[in-house]
Amino acid sequence: MDFKSYINAGTLKKLTSSQSSKDLNAFLERLPQNAGNNALIAAGIVWGVAAALGLVTMVKAQELTTLRAEFKEAKAVTPPIPVIKEASVSEDQIKTFSDEFSQIYKGLDVRQSGSKIMITSDTTSNFGQFREALAHVYNGGSNWRVSLDKLCVGRECDQKHKLAVALTVKQVSVENPNK
Repeated sequence: MDFKSYINAGTLKKLTSSQSSKDLNAFLERLPQNAGNNALIAAGIVWGVAAALGLVTMVKAQELTTLRAEFKEAKAVTPPIPVIKEASVSEDQIKTFSDEFSQIYKGLDVRQSGSKIMITSDTTSNFGQFREALAHVYNGGSNWRVSLDKLCVGRECDQKHKLAVALTVKQVSVENPNK
């Protein structure tokens, strides 16, 4: 398919002749009589509304393009935020730690259940050892995050124990964010 097959030289000459502009002028002058004024007014209103909608669409598209560029720029300068993940510490690791721990702090009763460690004493005279044991657990393992579940000293505790603490141990890792 070629442009020449649609419009030949004769048709092009006919469309650009002075007579064609006279024919268009005559058509436009007779249009109100042939179509009627109401139809022309309605067509004018429709064309005006279409032009206004086209203008509004163009302005909104330009605003959207500007916002999209600002968003990409803001996203480009936002640093990646690392992700902090918590995982349970293996029960074997806690068991090994609590066994060694009970050998160091002989005046305290150390019990372990899952990832929880319970340290108790029957007397408040072991408070210095209790305090050191608590710090030892907080600094116990690599990347450990220890949370305090229960702590009581003296009269706050039950009848049997005068010092008690319950701790939960988790392992923390910092990972690069997914892109």
